[in-house]
Amino acid sequence: MSTYEVLNPANETVVRTIELHDVASVDRVIDRAHEVGDAWRRVTPADRGRLLRRFATIVDEHIEELAQLEVANAGHTIGNARWEAGNVRDVLHYYAAAPERHIGKQIPVAGGIDLTFYEPLGVVAIIVPWNFPMPIAGWGFGPALAAGNTVVLKPAMQTPLTAMRLGELALEAGIPEGVFTVVPGGGATVGNRFVTNEKVRKVCFTGSSPVGKQIMAGAAEQMKRVTLELGGKSANIIFADADLEKAAAGAPYAVFDNAGQDCCARSRILVQDSVYDRFMERFEAAVKNMKVMDPTSTESEMGPLISAGQRETVRSYVDESLVAFRGSAPEGAGYWMAPTVMTSDGSDRAFREEIFGPVASVVRFSDEAEAVRIANDSPFGLSGSIWTRDSGRALRVARAVETGALSVNSNSSVRYATPFGGFKQSGIGRELGPDALRAFSEEKNVFISTEE
Repeated sequence: MSTYEVLNPANETVVRTIELHDVASVDRVIDRAHEVGDAWRRVTPADRGRLLRRFATIVDEHIEELAQLEVANAGHTIGNARWEAGNVRDVLHYYAAAPERHIGKQIPVAGGIDLTFYEPLGVVAIIVPWNFPMPIAGWGFGPALAAGNTVVLKPAMQTPLTAMRLGELALEAGIPEGVFTVVPGGGATVGNRFVTNEKVRKVCFTGSSPVGKQIMAGAAEQMKRVTLELGGKSANIIFADADLEKAAAGAPYAVFDNAGQDCCARSRILVQDSVYDRFMERFEAAVKNMKVMDPTSTESEMGPLISAGQRETVRSYVDESLVAFRGSAPEGAGYWMAPTVMTSDGSDRAFREEIFGPVASVVRFSDEAEAVRIANDSPFGLSGSIWTRDSGRALRVARAVETGALSVNSNSSVRYATPFGGFKQSGIGRELGPDALRAFSEEKNVFISTEE
């Protein structure tokens, strides 16, 4: 196996050197997951739930360890990292209750009884991105395991450490060996083999839209199931009747959280003409007060970008002639970049393309119809926010905006108890929520004749 040096993006030091799987070792892991699959699916729903609850408890006992590991590996602020580790725990607790509630139905038919059952798919492969390594891993393996599948998981090469530790904690919890295996390696080897190996029956991928399209095309060769959570260019729509203080205070965190490396980032800020200047004054103050600093500090609100290459990509979107104002960022070692706000007429590259960094663009709109038109003028549709005191307008605009998850007078995108996923090129399928196990199951129909 080859090796890879995992770097700390805040100071560019080596955190750990890890071994990367090659195609042969990936096949061995998949073979093992396939072999133990029958025994795992036959574990009673109650016992499967108990194991997942034990897994959640052990994760809870290691929250601080996991959080500190994520700070060093991904540059997340310690506050965010603690929440992310806690989210893995909470997702496991939520889906620990699911095996005993994963019920089919009896359908009235003539001449007998008709029943439906949910059967596990088999081996599920999960490909996790570098921007939120822990939560996105949990969103996949939690419901997949609860539904009776075995799981092979590939973390991003830059950020494998928390996933690797979660794999160890699963064994400590009593999850049988081979049921949940973390497989570090590159996309061209591990990720591609997940797609081409016939024993893998589903691939869950979170990442860029171009790579998602490649996975979908490859999976089609075997009619393999996919769930794809891809890019975003979400709109933050602020109407004149909104609570401007609250909207402006929240706007920086809606786009600059995790240094803007968030597919849900509200990086297109739409402001109604009559309050544009008032909003921008408040927004500027909020951005300049944002604490971009050492992510180990509990005061830090934004850390570095993941890599030097990512920073250069993000910088390429900044047109100095459009910059309205900036925040601040540390100098020296680390992949730091100050939060940057640009004005836009809606036609420039920064307004239209996903940047995945701390850059926001602000555009004016005149009325509700224009706000909806601008919001929908995008190939993406993942998240977004609407700020208004008019409940009728909130519902009209929420129904009209083509996106998978919306918040009104809030910038919250994700809750483990509610479905998450996108419209258009933001993806296919839904994660989380009460119906997640269905995405990891085959529905079987059985007719039993009662005729003599």
